[in-house]
Amino acid sequence: MPKPSNSSPDQQLNIFLPYIADIPMRDQREVMERPFFSLAKKKRIKPIEYTSPDGKLWVHVSANSDYGMATIWDADILIYCASVIADMARRGINDIPRTLKLMPYDLLRAIGRPTTGRAYELLGQSLDRLVATTVKTNIRAENRREATFSWLDGWTQLVDEKTERSRGMTIEISNWFYEGVLMSGGVLAIDRSYFNITGGRERWLYKVARKHAGGAGASGFAISMPTLFTKSGAEGEYRRFKFELLKIISRNELPGFDLSLEAGSTSPEPLIRMTRRNVSFDSLAPTQSHNGQHAITTKTREMLARECPGWDLDVLHASFESWISAEQERTPVNYQAAFIGFVQQHHARNKP
Repeated sequence: MPKPSNSSPDQQLNIFLPYIADIPMRDQREVMERPFFSLAKKKRIKPIEYTSPDGKLWVHVSANSDYGMATIWDADILIYCASVIADMARRGINDIPRTLKLMPYDLLRAIGRPTTGRAYELLGQSLDRLVATTVKTNIRAENRREATFSWLDGWTQLVDEKTERSRGMTIEISNWFYEGVLMSGGVLAIDRSYFNITGGRERWLYKVARKHAGGAGASGFAISMPTLFTKSGAEGEYRRFKFELLKIISRNELPGFDLSLEAGSTSPEPLIRMTRRNVSFDSLAPTQSHNGQHAITTKTREMLARECPGWDLDVLHASFESWISAEQERTPVNYQAAFIGFVQQHHARNKP
């Protein structure tokens, strides 16, 4: 029976951190309700111009003519980066980097995308749009009149010079977004089902509902349709936007939230009420045995026996447990998923 190799758990886990963390997905709070992204998949060049109803906050987003404006689907990459950074902060890691090294495969899986060659090509296009899109805003500009930034300051592909195989990629996040994630209350957990939402308006509406109705109690949160149109930054006329939202409300399929229509008290235009269903956005938690050590569940053993046959799981478990117990910050959010990732990585590196 094969035994674990002599390579250290550190070496095995360094490129497998998304599995070790199995992090809850989190989005940056300020980005969730303002019009920062195109809601259409077609190329958008027209800028977004937004000013809040009280005139205090404004956002201007401009697109590069070659790449177009970053879309709400491109923003999934930022959600993943925010989740990684927020999890580092939760673990008490010092000097959290603004440049993240990650594996494209892990990123794509985390945001519900396929891992085909076409998916990797589209990922590169998304990263280019996030670099090329320019945002100007006075949100969190503090003593400055405005902040100007691109979502990403850059990204690179890492390739092994000898084998020409991918060694992952680096993504450098803008300082504005980075500071927003790390500030107190800067992120909100989101349902992983969010990544299954196909429509741009539905995706944006989920973000608004999560931001405003997530903690609003049983009565939820109501907003007028015209105000919602302004906050969306959507292209096209209001009547088209209203028509599309009425269809979304009738389907009522947003994960975790119910949508209903109400008559406005001071306007003929309707209100949309968003109320949170009884769900938990942070359901992931470690599984512990009574002695403080983590146990491998029967389901985990059965799955690994099928996918990674021939290994002594108890030996690998002892090696894995030794590594995570060495430092508190290594404690995974979901132990079963983390151990599965460890064994899969070990199997890929050492199978005959």
